Amino acid sequence: MTQVVVGAAIIADGRLLSAQRAEPPELRGGWEFPGGKVDPGEKDLDALVRECEEELGVTVVPGRKVGGDWPLSNGYVLRIWLSTIVCGRTPEAREHLALQWLEPFEFESVPWLPADLPIVREVQDLLKEG
Repeated sequence: MTQVVVGAAIIADGRLLSAQRAEPPELRGGWEFPGGKVDPGEKDLDALVRECEEELGVTVVPGRKVGGDWPLSNGYVLRIWLSTIVCGRTPEAREHLALQWLEPFEFESVPWLPADLPIVREVQDLLKEG
C-alpha cells in the first residue's frame, strides 16, 4: 500500500511559505513544503490541516491541488495543495529549523529538497495563471 505524505503550499500576499527540515539527518537543512504523513484511516485534507497545526501553529484551508501524486522514495507519494492560513497569526517553526516567506522571484533561492523542486515550479505556474 502506498504511504501518502501531504504538504501545504501556503500562499499569503503572493508569497510562498518554505520550511527548512530539521530531521532526519540526511534531509536536515533542505527546504520543503510543510506537512507530513497521513495516518491510517485519516483523510488527506484532514492530515494536511492537522500537520500545519502541529508544525506551524496555524489552521489552513486547502484549495487547489498541485499536480497529482509526486513520487518520493520507498513507495511514498507526496500530495500538495495550495493553502491559505485562516487561523493563527504567524507560522512558527515548531518542527523545522526555520521558515521563510518567498516572493515569486525568490522561489528557487533556497535549496529545496529534490522531490519538492518540481512542485515549486508547478506552484509558480499556477500563481501566474491567477
